[in-house]
Amino acid sequence: MLHQPRTHEVPDLQPIRRALLSVFDKSDLVPFARRLTSVGIELISTGGTARTLREAGLPVRDVSELTGFPEILDGRVKTLHPVIHGGLLARRNVPEDLAQLAQHGIVPIDLVVVNLYPFEQAIAQAPEDEALAVENIDIGGPTLIRAAAKNFFFTAVVVDPSDYNTVAEELEKQQGALTLATRRRLARKAFACIAAYDRAIAAYLESHLQPTAPEILPPRLTLDLPRVQILRYGENPHQPAALYGEPERFFRQLHGKTLSFNNLLDLSAALRLIDEFREADPTCAILKHTNPCGVATANTLVEAYARAFATDRRSPFGGIVVVNRPLDRDTAEAIDQVFTEVIIAPDFEEGVLAFLQRKANRRIIQQLRPVHETLDLRSAVGGLLVQEPDAPLPPLEVLRSSWRVVTRRAPTEAEWHDLDFAWRVVKHVKSNAIVYARDRTTLGIGAGQMSRVDASEIAVLKGNREGHDFTGSVVASDAFFPFADGLLAAVESGARAVIQPGGSIRDEEVIQAADAHDVAMVFTGTRHFRH
Repeated sequence: MLHQPRTHEVPDLQPIRRALLSVFDKSDLVPFARRLTSVGIELISTGGTARTLREAGLPVRDVSELTGFPEILDGRVKTLHPVIHGGLLARRNVPEDLAQLAQHGIVPIDLVVVNLYPFEQAIAQAPEDEALAVENIDIGGPTLIRAAAKNFFFTAVVVDPSDYNTVAEELEKQQGALTLATRRRLARKAFACIAAYDRAIAAYLESHLQPTAPEILPPRLTLDLPRVQILRYGENPHQPAALYGEPERFFRQLHGKTLSFNNLLDLSAALRLIDEFREADPTCAILKHTNPCGVATANTLVEAYARAFATDRRSPFGGIVVVNRPLDRDTAEAIDQVFTEVIIAPDFEEGVLAFLQRKANRRIIQQLRPVHETLDLRSAVGGLLVQEPDAPLPPLEVLRSSWRVVTRRAPTEAEWHDLDFAWRVVKHVKSNAIVYARDRTTLGIGAGQMSRVDASEIAVLKGNREGHDFTGSVVASDAFFPFADGLLAAVESGARAVIQPGGSIRDEEVIQAADAHDVAMVFTGTRHFRH
């Protein structure tokens, strides 16, 4: 049977006469406590917090003085006592509650100021030290927070030092009282704090207690992501949007307007693509709407940019350029000739950043580290789709040991390198995806078509429009050719080598067509759909 609420009126302004302070993070604690005492609030505290307050010359009562019981078990038990929790949970508008407080000599506690043992910091420093992790699981703190937050009609709880000033200002303005709106807001933040804390502990125990479990998808997915940015809007102006997580781990914005929702999607696609080429020669990719419209690897960045741009000279306008080397002045000047919304590089040579910053509407991003995600999350109706991410490919010499040449003719060394290049690009093109390449440069890209033949025709059409000759090129397909017609379309365009996953019931038909035209074909055994 559910507990039924009392119907007595809840006050808007609740006087704060007594505060319990017990914090691990003592940032700004003393100035805040001093402002509490200035409005007549009595301070109660524990252990190190009480010592800090006394050393600052502030009057403070020990919790043990109220409970009549000392701290025990090396400080594990301090505030877990009816005198403390009765003082926190008593409903000030219920006469029976107040009578019981008086009967047992319990004084109401109106404000709790608590922050918790740094569990996440402890496991980050020593993830395999289970004893250290357990010792940094706070018990008394969360219990105090929950009690005060539950009783927010009458008590207030502060879990974040950033709230000290706002709370103190209201107490000073309201002669030592806090409004119901403030108490409710602080309670919401307190419960969110406890929920995040418990999630971190549960996630640690799951990973620590089953470190060798083959299952990478947990039976229950728990997310706790801070909101780091309110965006102007989402994909379209009528859609509110925000960014959650820790993007600062992977990139830093050095210049330009705030990144938009679509900028962030494009930026994420660009970072994942360039991670395929972290160990490669200078490489440049140009993207539009998360799809690459040109990619090239060359001896210099400026040459790589020129080749990537030449793949499709129409699409780069307003797009994203990403490189795998510190951006030099020659490449920056080449990029500067076309309106480019976002430029991404791991670093910038001397003077380049200042040169690029001359245009205010250009966003400049520094990539800080490779994008290694543990899980790939996507929204779906009614929930989330979760998968292991399609990680960057290993070096070609590793891949060749698992790839299989299925035709009479094997690729030449030059074709092997072009096949490797095209395969890395095609896995970042929306399915159905086809990529033609030669000399580690894209010649034509066909993205997101319902038919693989259509994707191939579009790639050739766009390449022909730019004057490219496909003779001697290689072609990569993100999934198998279901019929020989897709391969024959590539052969007619001039392709001399093909890379694809294989696995079709008509593989033999496709292989025979390749052999009939002296085309080398490699089966990777791995598909790279990107929906």
